[in-house]
Amino acid sequence: MSKNPFDPLFEDLPESLPIFPLEGILLLPQGDLPLNIFEPRYIAMVDDALRSNRLIGMIQPSGCTAANGPAIFSTGCAGRITQFQETEDGRYLLNLRGLCRFRVEEELPLLHGYRRVKPDWTNFGPDMEHMDCPDLDRAELNQILKVFFEQHGLTVSWALIEDIPNDGLVTALAMVCPLSPSEKQALLEAPCCQTRANLLFKILDLSVHHSFHGCLSEH
Repeated sequence: MSKNPFDPLFEDLPESLPIFPLEGILLLPQGDLPLNIFEPRYIAMVDDALRSNRLIGMIQPSGCTAANGPAIFSTGCAGRITQFQETEDGRYLLNLRGLCRFRVEEELPLLHGYRRVKPDWTNFGPDMEHMDCPDLDRAELNQILKVFFEQHGLTVSWALIEDIPNDGLVTALAMVCPLSPSEKQALLEAPCCQTRANLLFKILDLSVHHSFHGCLSEH
């Protein structure tokens, strides 16, 4: 995948980052996340991002409480606004393209009602380079996916899936599959695409077989 000319260089990533805490929502590097923004504080966040570097950090609440709201996990992913549209009822429709993961070094004071952090990008430079998953067994993965999608009532275009390269498929599946927040967080924190692919395979396989045995036990 060629580098987007509008993306910042790794060494130019900012020292402060607005964050959008959402449970069960995963953004990964090179993934695309559509967002519907309507709360006033997040409208202000988007306005500020559009006036600066267009970067927003997606991160999950951890389930505890903190001074500025729900406590957050220590790892999130920054994305760049690549498309946005205003609606007549005062919302923003965005596409956020995953750029680079970060660890939360500290939380900063609120700005215009939204939360900000000081991100530590140190260990995530490879996120901005080409990723590959050379050992992905597509045939076995497709078998598990067919059962998983059927169990969840999902319809997909298999022709489209076949055309997606391994790294893009792993990213897309991790982001869109109906997984638990903890599973999404584990996929985010996987150190590389190959490790993420292996973990995703295990999560889907466990889900499929757990549901299958659950159905058997009901009869």
